Amino acid sequence: MYDYIEAQDKEVFDAIEGEEERERTGIELIPSENYVSLAVREALSSVLTNKYAEGYPGKRYYGGQRYTDIVEDLARERAKKLFGAKYANVQPHAGAPANVGMYFALLEPGDTIMGMDLSHGGHLTHGHPVTYLTKIFNFIRYKMKDVDTGEIDYEEMRAVAKEHKPKILLAGYSAYPRELDYQKFVDIAREVGAIPVMDVAHIAGLIAGKAVKNPFDYGFDIMTTTTHKTLRGPRGGMILTRDSEELAKKIDKSIFPGLQGGPLMNTIAAKAVCFKEALDPSFETYAKNVITNAKAMADVFLADGARLITGGTSNHLVLADVWTSYQISGGDAEKLLDEAGITLNKNSIADDTRKPMDPSGIRFGTPAITTRGFNEKDCTRVAELMIEVLKKRDEVTVGKAKKEIADLSGRHPVPESFI
Repeated sequence: MYDYIEAQDKEVFDAIEGEEERERTGIELIPSENYVSLAVREALSSVLTNKYAEGYPGKRYYGGQRYTDIVEDLARERAKKLFGAKYANVQPHAGAPANVGMYFALLEPGDTIMGMDLSHGGHLTHGHPVTYLTKIFNFIRYKMKDVDTGEIDYEEMRAVAKEHKPKILLAGYSAYPRELDYQKFVDIAREVGAIPVMDVAHIAGLIAGKAVKNPFDYGFDIMTTTTHKTLRGPRGGMILTRDSEELAKKIDKSIFPGLQGGPLMNTIAAKAVCFKEALDPSFETYAKNVITNAKAMADVFLADGARLITGGTSNHLVLADVWTSYQISGGDAEKLLDEAGITLNKNSIADDTRKPMDPSGIRFGTPAITTRGFNEKDCTRVAELMIEVLKKRDEVTVGKAKKEIADLSGRHPVPESFI
């Protein structure tokens, strides 16, 4: 598959081969990562990468757009069907640019956004002080009322929103294992005159697969998302508008020419392919199995007495306080488990007293291993191996775990096609 790279650039070829071997023999538990089909990979490497396509279908700034328009229209129509939206912009290069584009479409500098605090499960683009967004917009934050159950303090959210009058009330998260009460978000947003927006980057595939609730059904006006993670497509972003043509036009103008130049047409083709895969009935089974497998892993940790943020999971991810549970930092746990062929990420927990680069928690999930066909029994065993490694931390235990993980991976290769 990489014959031309091998002949032309051996260094890059070796790195790609090494990554392929790592993915083949280990297992991927980072909740924001997944495997794509060969059809998606073919689209990414297609001749569409050669074409500049500034603008939108039917309104491009360069000629020769007959086929790019077909591809982008397919992607938009399939995305709208998947999520029940009237409008879709599939051009954002990633999730963060999608959020930034949405902000600039709806707000003026100095306007207020209310989003989830990063330490309680939010995302950097939801208003963390390290981002440049905080120099442009005013962010206020909400948190969990009870870290052990994941309950959001909606009454406090309402009081703060009434005081600060945000223009956007932003739901969504990157490390929150529960579902949100969408109706309460919409009710509060309408009460204070805010636009309710949901960042579904982590759970887009679960929504598309009807395994969790769709925010549009509760009155959210806009959803932003990535197209990888649970949606199992290429790395990219997307903005969906429920029914407002006015908002959709503002978003289109904000993405181009406001923030981006030519869209990545090869990536948009890959998005179209993955959306078709997600429209297949088999994807609903996949989405439900992702949650079933995550719950199976959470149950093993809970049975061992581990502290899980929110007390378990209702979606695709688990956030474990390993510092309290196993007296090991999240950074050291990540490295130790990586030696055993288990890839996950260190992650801060709510009100963490440790530093972000070596926090108290680890975050892991099941989108990728479910793609490989892992079932509840397999996921239970993976969780057991994780606990053994975290407790014993010796070479023999790590070595045995690595061998068993390789055996499990060998029995569950990544499928070439998802349809």
